[in-house]
Amino acid sequence: MRELRALGCTPEQAWQLFDSLPPVRVEEITTGLWRGDELDTGHPWKGVLVESGWYGKQFDSADAVQPLVFATPGGDIFPVDPRRVPLFLAGRVPNATLRPVRRSLGVLRPLLRTTTARARLRDLGFRGISSAAMIYDHLPIIDIFRRVDEDTLLGVMDMRGLPEPYFFVLFRDPTG
Repeated sequence: MRELRALGCTPEQAWQLFDSLPPVRVEEITTGLWRGDELDTGHPWKGVLVESGWYGKQFDSADAVQPLVFATPGGDIFPVDPRRVPLFLAGRVPNATLRPVRRSLGVLRPLLRTTTARARLRDLGFRGISSAAMIYDHLPIIDIFRRVDEDTLLGVMDMRGLPEPYFFVLFRDPTG
């Protein structure tokens, strides 16, 4: 996993890794905040979330999930309503254009922030194995997770209309 994160990989290599990993149950990951990073498979979204200030996800219970948590340049972490994020622009604009958005997160926070859970977790069958999955409330997105180790998950975003999978990694945040 470390080598694939450091050097990047093909989607086929990412699928091989994903399929080789054991499942994880919802109750094993509902521990709060998880820090996110991407697995570079050459996906058109490469760098989009990271450049925009994405911090990770928050899993408080099976029904209290924040699928998008962002961090301001000052380090303030807050949940964002996914409906307020222009996902349709991902991969269509240069990542450099996202840096001003990241710098403006402190100002944009009141417009983007949510206090309501925007997703839920369920154990779901995917590629022949039942594992924890996050289902967005208002968008056609399901993130499916497999366990790398006790504090690391490999996720794949399954989004209607997205021709290629987007792979990402979550690390349990000790500050949770």
